[in-house]
Order: sequence, then structure tokens, then C-alpha cells
Amino acid sequence: MSNSALLVVAHAPLASSLAAVATHVYPECLGEGDLTVLDVDPALSGDKVLELIAAAIKSLGDREVLVLTDVQGATPCNAARLAVDGVHSRVLAGVNVPMLWRALCYRNRPLAELEPLAMEGGTRGVMHVPREQAPQNQSSPIARHDQVEHHHQQ
Repeated sequence: MSNSALLVVAHAPLASSLAAVATHVYPECLGEGDLTVLDVDPALSGDKVLELIAAAIKSLGDREVLVLTDVQGATPCNAARLAVDGVHSRVLAGVNVPMLWRALCYRNRPLAELEPLAMEGGTRGVMHVPREQAPQNQSSPIARHDQVEHHHQQ
């Protein structure tokens, strides 16, 4: 079975930006047609977005497609929901970098397995980050970049 394809559909320029992050971190994981993006311009009608998504899915041939959209209920998600068949193509809303990275890493899995793995990556990527305590024992208020001059504790 071939890898599942990923289609990111989001308000411009989010889809392209997410693809740039994916390419930066996992360039070796991306083959032809593995990651397709569609930046939705605010001037596009819902029907036009639906047409573009359907064409993108069709261009991927018989591959299974996981469509990642930005916001549930917004035009990219609404159009994607109408474009997928629920069997060979599915939609997840709320795309973020961890979700995309997880989807890239598990593209070799069948769509039914890939979808929950991608969703788990997205939800685990959202967390509270506590404020760390300020470094202690700083003897110099002057910012220096020499490693020898760093006096903070780790």
C-alpha cells in the first residue's frame, strides 16, 4: 500500500507556512504528492474552495488522503467536509505543527489508523507551559554572548 497523501487547506498563508515547517524538519519524508497545500484566499467563494479541494484530491489518484484544515466551521473545513468521501479521504480540523508532523511520520499507515494518530499529535501538542524561574546568580546585567561569560544556573 502506498503512503497516504496529506492535503492542508487553511486560510492564507497558513497552509503554505505549515508546509514550509514540515519541509524544514522532515525534508527526507516528503515525496511527490505527499503534501499538498491550498491557501484559501478570503475572496474565494465556498463553491470555488470546494472545487479546488476536489481537484486536489482527484490529482492524488487512488491514494488515501487526510485533509487537515484550520478551523471547524470555517470555509476551508466546510468545503473539505463536502469534498471528502469519508472512506478514501477524511478531514481533521484544528491543524497545528505537531499534528502535521505526526501525520507525516505515520503516512505509511492506512487512513483509518493515520487519522487518530494525527489527531493525537495535535492534541498532545497543546499544553500549558509553566513560566520557568528566572536564572539565579547573575553577576552582570550586561548581555554577553560569550559562553565563558554566562553565569546563570541551569
